[in-house]
This record gives sequence, structure tokens and C-alpha cells, in this order.
Amino acid sequence: MKGIWKYSHLLPQIAERYQVSLGEGNTPLIRSKRIGPILGLDNLYFKLEITNPSGSYKDRFAALAVADLLQHNATACFATSSGNTGSALAAYCASAGIRCYVTIVDGAPSGKIMQMRVYGAETITVKDFGIDSQVTSEVMLGLRAIAEKSGSQVQISAFHYSPVGMAGVQTIAFEIAEELPNQSIQVFSPAGGGGLTLAVAKGFRLWADRYPGFSNVKINCVQPDGNNTIAGPLRSGNPKSVAINKSTTTISGLQVPSVIDGDEVISICRKMNGNGYIVNDDLIYTCQADLANKEGIFCEPAGATALAGLLKGLSDGEINKNDHIVCLVTGHGFKDPVSEEKIAERSKNKYFDVVEESFRYIESEIKKIQK
Repeated sequence: MKGIWKYSHLLPQIAERYQVSLGEGNTPLIRSKRIGPILGLDNLYFKLEITNPSGSYKDRFAALAVADLLQHNATACFATSSGNTGSALAAYCASAGIRCYVTIVDGAPSGKIMQMRVYGAETITVKDFGIDSQVTSEVMLGLRAIAEKSGSQVQISAFHYSPVGMAGVQTIAFEIAEELPNQSIQVFSPAGGGGLTLAVAKGFRLWADRYPGFSNVKINCVQPDGNNTIAGPLRSGNPKSVAINKSTTTISGLQVPSVIDGDEVISICRKMNGNGYIVNDDLIYTCQADLANKEGIFCEPAGATALAGLLKGLSDGEINKNDHIVCLVTGHGFKDPVSEEKIAERSKNKYFDVVEESFRYIESEIKKIQK
């Protein structure tokens, strides 16, 4: 069975004729070659969701969401997105022959918007949508009304709005559980509205119910300090997440000022002995560059946020270094050309008029290394 549908017995029931797949899931779990040893971690892993068909974990969501639309005879998909959800839905809607309309978070990276349009989606941007809570609320209410008139529903990668689609994201946990059986595991997950973190936690608990004995897993929630709605309350013991008026982080995909899945994230992470980690944008960008330079993993900034959370935990002395630690790398770097340029600037292209000059430059650099 293709893609995440190999776990159909653990997913919402979708008739086989409606199941859509582009080969999502079964993403690599890579043991760190350099960052782990530098940090004194023998068992640091990166879950490379960047290898999904449209370049992010949201393909797992789209596979279930679009299949559910087909099963309910919908002819159009309506969605909101900061980029990756829209790209994934656009791809799967194209495969399924469904029209796709995406209202985009203000400030979403151009690479993600272009990707949606390449797949044939209609894209609409509203000023301050996804950043200002009032504007976001107004857009959501209006979009839901339009979707209902069309016999469809709004697809948002959050359990609060799209539980069927989010069930597909739980397959991340299934795959980790299969690869790291009988291990003490800590997972670091980036969070905006909290859907990914909640899905992975739910996935592990569902797996443990099905396969008794697999339960020693901690789920840690990581957020940028400019969108501290969940991680801070989780750390402080607050049972509720806290909405903010406006996100100030520059990390695309994690700018979600409203409370969506936050309360459930706090509850389930606490039950699984996880913690919240708040990190600044600069550390996230540094981790993005380190993943590329030291591990050969090119992700967007949101995809490096989990590693930033791990570094914060290590600096605070909160991490058991004997655990098997998994950082979720959520989206590909090609989706965010602005951050791509920032990393590339660290090593500028060298231009030579004469071939021999280029050889001399290379030889001089090799001598520096050999010294």
C-alpha cells in the first residue's frame, strides 16, 4: 500500500478508491554525524520530513484531507496557510482533480506561494492575516461560510479544524516507533498553533495502545519567543495556552498568535513528561545553517526550530544524554529563498577571469586545511 496508507488500520476510515498518495511518508530518520558528537549526544536523530513529495510533513495531512473531501463528493478545497499546507494541498488536489483555493498568511515566503501556483492553486493574500488575531478571525469566519455553501470545508493543519487530515500527521510517530523500538525517546517538535506537536504525541499514544510496552516517550514543544503561546505556559505549569495580539517572530510557519491546538498540546505533553522550550529567531537561523553545513540537511527556518529547542534544553541541563533524541525537520530549505540567501552569503561565489587563478585559489585553500 502506498504512502501513509500502510497505516490505514490506524487512520480514519477512507474507502480505498478515494485514497490519494504521491508517496508521502516513510521519511528518513538520520543519526547525526557531526552535531550530535559535538553536543555529546550519541543518539541524536533528524526526522527528514523535507523528503516528502512537496517538501514538508504537510503532505501527510494533505493525503488524508483530500481523500476525505473525495469521499464526501467535494469538488473544491478551501484552505488557509503560511505556505506548506497550501503547497501540499495544492499538489494533492491536482492529483485528485479538485480545485484548490488558499488564503495565505501575510508575509509567507515567495517560494511557497509560487509552489502553490505551480500546482494550479488559486492564492489570495489578506493584509495581517495570520499575524493579527482580529483579522485572522474575520477571514476564518468568512472562509468557512463560503466553504459550507460549496459543500466543502476549510482545511487547516490543526486538530481543532481538520482532525481527519491531522490524523495523517500521526504517522510520523508510527515511523519513529518502528525504527526505535524499546528505547527512551525524546522528540523535539516546532510549534505555531501546535498541530504537529499534538499529532506526534497522539500518534505515540495510539501506537502504545496498539503495541503495549512502547510508552517511554517525551514530547517537547519548541516555539520562537515572538510567538510564545504554548511553550511558555507548558514550562510554567499553566494548563492553558495564551493568545497574543500579534506574532513578532520572523520564522514562517510558526506565526500563529491565536490559541488553536495549544491547550491540548499542553495537556498531552505534560502527561508525557515533556517540556516547553522558547528560543529566539537568531538561534533558529544559526541552527538552520549548522544543519546545512554540518549535516548536509537543508531545511527552512521552522525546520531548524526543534534543534534550537534541544540546544536550549542542553544549556539548561535538562536533557538526558542517554536518550534517543529526535528533532523533527519539517520543511525543505528551497521553500524559503530569503533564508537560503542568508546562509549562502556566508560562502560567496568566487569569480576568476583565468582558469589558472581558480586552481591557485583552490590549492591555497587546501594548504590552509592541511596546516
